[in-house]
Amino acid sequence: MTTTASELAEFGYRQELRRTLGGFSAFAAGFSFVSILTTVFQLFGFGYSFGGTLFFWTWPVVLLGQLMVALTFAELASRYPLAGSVYQWAKQLAGGFRGWLAGWMMLLGCVVALASAAIALQVVLPSVWSGFQIVGGDPSITSATGASNAALLGALLLVCTTVVNAVGVRIMARINDIGVAAELVGVVVLIGGLITFAVRGPQVVLQESSGGGGAWLASALAAAYVLYGFDTAASVSEETKSARRAAPRAVLRALLISGVGALAVVLVALMAAPSLTDGNLAGRGLPYVITSVFGETFGRIFLADVAIAVVVCTLTIQTGTIRLFYAMARDNALPFSARLSRVNDRTGTPIAPAVVSGALAIALLLLNLGNSTLFATITATSVVLVYLAYLLVTTPLLGKRLRKQFPTPQPGWFSLGRWALPVTIAAVAYGALMIVNIAWPRGEIYDLAGTGSIWMVLFPIEFVVVAVLVGWFYWRSRESRISVNRSKFLTCVDSSVREH
Repeated sequence: MTTTASELAEFGYRQELRRTLGGFSAFAAGFSFVSILTTVFQLFGFGYSFGGTLFFWTWPVVLLGQLMVALTFAELASRYPLAGSVYQWAKQLAGGFRGWLAGWMMLLGCVVALASAAIALQVVLPSVWSGFQIVGGDPSITSATGASNAALLGALLLVCTTVVNAVGVRIMARINDIGVAAELVGVVVLIGGLITFAVRGPQVVLQESSGGGGAWLASALAAAYVLYGFDTAASVSEETKSARRAAPRAVLRALLISGVGALAVVLVALMAAPSLTDGNLAGRGLPYVITSVFGETFGRIFLADVAIAVVVCTLTIQTGTIRLFYAMARDNALPFSARLSRVNDRTGTPIAPAVVSGALAIALLLLNLGNSTLFATITATSVVLVYLAYLLVTTPLLGKRLRKQFPTPQPGWFSLGRWALPVTIAAVAYGALMIVNIAWPRGEIYDLAGTGSIWMVLFPIEFVVVAVLVGWFYWRSRESRISVNRSKFLTCVDSSVREH
């Protein structure tokens, strides 16, 4: 049940990355990408401002939908334990431009998510110490000065994570494991502490909101953003021992633990918030609840733990992005592929993708310097890109299942059995509907300044359209030089491997 060099050879690859990660480290990669202390802190205020207390109910809906996606991914991780996860799965299932496009969308989504995670420092650090508001002025991330400071703090963090990721996977894994342990302890302490000081019961989530159905759907951006990235647990498969067994478990654990933890944090925060109506919960989010409930001193100590989670989250997102760069580059599927796919002999990691991913994320922050819609725009765009990449995996998988062309699992492989088809249908339906919901043109999200600019309101759609067009022209120019490297399981489908 181990993934060996000979098994990689069946996919046309050599073992170049060092296989040093255990099952916990693989889980930690997915859990840290999600990082509920980072992402819930980022978007709690946003979600509450739109949906009120009813925004809680977007979380179980999104968790259930993403669980359908994660179950299909767990099956694919067992069959194709390769670096690059989403890109590799789409390539094995669809091939051609559709397979490459999934990798391209995921790559862009990861770079945007990397920038989005880095600016989360702005949500917590100025609350820990006012000196972290280097630019001066209003620290709110929706203000011009707050957005500028967020870009500065984010850029500094990205420089640090780039260095760590370039040094080697062992150091990254060690930091990540420690960070995950700190985050898990922090989540437990937060939930326990807020329950102790709760001023209302759990029935608070049943109170009606004046926002209406449209506002409730908009508030789903918070849960949609938090609960993705669990596939990173499979993206490090070529560095994970016994990956066929460890990767599926890591993917599911990363989502379920993150999802249940996020649900609990949102619920107890609503129960413990000093006021639901004075505007602080929507404007200042969870830092307001923590400092109000725990006091300034302990609250700041806890926010420092959240800052650690932000750092580890950013580090892990970049790790997954680097593996995707590497996976596509070794197929000659990106510009400068020879350099991007080169693994450093001393560190055992690809250094060029670390530098490129960090530089692109920093450039994205600097291009939006002072933009008050920076946070919402980058967040929503990353969700649309990643969900589209997921859909480019689940859709061809559904086609394979309907045509009974998906291979029968070998002994020991993770399998959905008779539930495979309904789970895949649910995953496709959820992904498509959520993309429409998040990309829907809403001035309240994408044009906070009220300029009335149609270009701002349509930004996620514009970004995706441009990305697809650029990708298409690039693919057409290099199609003959991009390696296929598809598994024998799907290139030689016959009656002996058809699904029962």
